Amino acid sequence: MMTKDEFKQAFLDELDTHFSVAIDEATDYELFEALSAVVRHGYSENWRRTRTEDNRQQTKQVYYFSIEFLPGTLLRSNLLNLGWLDQAREALHDLKLDLDQVALAEPDLALGNGGLGRLASCFMDSLASEGYAANGNGIYYKYGLFKQKFVDGYQVEMPNDWTKSDSPWLVRRKGKAALVHFGGHYTMIEQDGWLTPEYEGDQVVLAVPYDIAVVGYHNHVTNTMRLWNAEIPSEDEIDYRTIQDRRTIEDLTSVLYPNDSTYDGRLLRLKQEYFFVSAGIQSILRYFVKNNGTNAWDQLPDEVAIHINDTHPAMCVAELMRLLVDDYRVDWERAWQITQQVMSYTNHTIMAEALEKWDVNMFRQLLPRLMDIITEIDRRYAESLQGRVDGQIIDRTRIISGNQVHMAHLAIIGSHSINGVAELHTQLLETTVLNDFYNLYPDRFNNKTNGITLRRWLQLANPQLSHLLDEQLGSQWRNDSAQLLKLTKAADDPKVLNQLAKIKLANKQKLAQLIKQQTGLEVDPQAIFDVQVKRLHAYKRQTLKLLHVLALYRDLKNGIDHPKRVVIFGAKAAPSYVYAKQVIKVINEVAKLINHDPAINDRLKVVFLENYGVTLAEQIIPAADLSEQISTTTKEASGTSNMKLMANGALTIATMDGANVEIAEAVGDDNIFIFGLNKDQVNQAYADHSYDPQQVYNQSPVVKSVVDMLIDGTIPACQAEGKALYDSFVQANEPFFVLADLESYLQAQARVETAWQDQEAWAKRSLINIAHVERFDADHTVQLYAQDIWHLTPLAQA
Repeated sequence: MMTKDEFKQAFLDELDTHFSVAIDEATDYELFEALSAVVRHGYSENWRRTRTEDNRQQTKQVYYFSIEFLPGTLLRSNLLNLGWLDQAREALHDLKLDLDQVALAEPDLALGNGGLGRLASCFMDSLASEGYAANGNGIYYKYGLFKQKFVDGYQVEMPNDWTKSDSPWLVRRKGKAALVHFGGHYTMIEQDGWLTPEYEGDQVVLAVPYDIAVVGYHNHVTNTMRLWNAEIPSEDEIDYRTIQDRRTIEDLTSVLYPNDSTYDGRLLRLKQEYFFVSAGIQSILRYFVKNNGTNAWDQLPDEVAIHINDTHPAMCVAELMRLLVDDYRVDWERAWQITQQVMSYTNHTIMAEALEKWDVNMFRQLLPRLMDIITEIDRRYAESLQGRVDGQIIDRTRIISGNQVHMAHLAIIGSHSINGVAELHTQLLETTVLNDFYNLYPDRFNNKTNGITLRRWLQLANPQLSHLLDEQLGSQWRNDSAQLLKLTKAADDPKVLNQLAKIKLANKQKLAQLIKQQTGLEVDPQAIFDVQVKRLHAYKRQTLKLLHVLALYRDLKNGIDHPKRVVIFGAKAAPSYVYAKQVIKVINEVAKLINHDPAINDRLKVVFLENYGVTLAEQIIPAADLSEQISTTTKEASGTSNMKLMANGALTIATMDGANVEIAEAVGDDNIFIFGLNKDQVNQAYADHSYDPQQVYNQSPVVKSVVDMLIDGTIPACQAEGKALYDSFVQANEPFFVLADLESYLQAQARVETAWQDQEAWAKRSLINIAHVERFDADHTVQLYAQDIWHLTPLAQA
């Protein structure tokens, strides 16, 4: 353990070595670089030793394939996990520096978009912290998603060039590069009695890994998150003569989620998915062969688990088969048995558009050999079921049907485990979305409710709350979150509740300062801070929150009072998602209208903060009083912002969707605000097409008066967008039930206002939420994955 004085000296030495400047001459980024160098020295030996110990102990490893990771910034996280955070803070204070201010110089690693990428990063942190050998496998995006700006209320996507300053955490390992092939054609030729493909006219891309250390919490384990960058092969490997050829390669890993509204955009996304899958599996097998030789393939499932995080990496199944059969000459049946034992798959959605399907012709043009491998997997799958099950079930579950490759089907058929991410979500998969597969393979299905890294969302994002928890529980909760349940003993202690309220107010004051700095808007920290932060999508229903804001505004204009409220949005809309961008425009125009209307006397403010990401979330979430989890029931697989807000003492207003069901179960009905249609009502409406939003609109004066504000001229400068939202709400069989849930939602918000009047009772509810968030600790979640799916044992050194 490094002392404060040792840390101070190490920091000064690095500053001198790297920049030859005194502290008062150094820029914030130079200070950050020097700090990062100290941290790298702190984990470098553990990183090397973890790889060595894994090799020596022959411990089984999991390789977690995800199209996105969203780790946020790493300086403070690495300091915390090394056990150096307090020493660093005190050492810098002695030098008249503030660690949090220096840390602001670090850009977020722009490797993801939302919950999927954040979950993947949480799991990587928890796997290391629980002592398991694990490797992330993703893409090194140059620009990430995009940097969001608002211009005249519209979202504008700006390049997010987070790599313009070399990240101190990335290590380029050219010696571990792999070649990935696209396009062209092949013929099967016989070599030593084995049919092997010979390729012609294909494009060859060099996949170069950039590794990031994933530091375990106080346990000396440091795993690897490997990100693959597309580069031009050296001229002795392949000759790229034209600038266009070279540009095509460089663009491959430029942007997360290329616009899929065009053929070229879809082709690029498919190419990205194969690129990191092929490079990753080549790397895994190369490492296995180095340690075991080429005659030990039956040992592969004992040493390797490959996890498919959503459908984007589903090609792992086919690519492992291709490499085993073509490159390593393993016979098909044996290769298939190995593949199924190695692979596992997490489904993250019941939304049809998110269960990826690719046009067969596009797939074959880009990946001719892989398409033939998938065709053979599909043929053998159908043949194995012939005469055993109804032919319609075979047709519905085939990988190739309707001239499309169904990636979820490939992942399910090729895996030994399929899990959902909340109890309700898994139930819906088994009974509706994947019911045919569940009936075929009931033993493969299981639930693993998502979790969050409490270290980041409490110890880093909310240090004052963490210190209060130390006072009440001791520090054991930092290693064992189950200790948080003991906090309920203080639920009737006025002193503790008062401290909790003061901490919340201090966090709200900090956020108010940030809002003033970024928007010029002054907000009252004594108001309800009502927060909806998540990816912008119709099913997440930012629109329902918008209608509530309009209802509050209407009341205030009519002399009906409400408690002061600050409504805070944070969300990005996909560049090609026109409706989501229309929602942003309307919210911003409503905010402008309300925030500048003196008639409501600052009783209501609306803030839409630009460029929502992990760092901004760390500032918003500790300040939230109310957590908006208002997705259409049956649409949100789990949610994780609900857990982060809960951990920081926000009360949840929610539909019984995703993990909200389990939050309600944990905290009790009195400590959450539930509203809206339940799953049976939603499913019945889908089945019999009974939902008539026009009827709801005509029969409810409350609904009609609020919805009409979108088109009656109340909101300036967004007539077209307001009409688009209006039309979406009243269309026949509108799939997200916005108007059906509106009155119930407004009633739930009235219960929120009543509860807010008793601040001590509110603080008690807040405390109970904090205590029960232990149920959603990602450390617990990965233990279940490790035991039930991957069959891992911790490294002995942990």
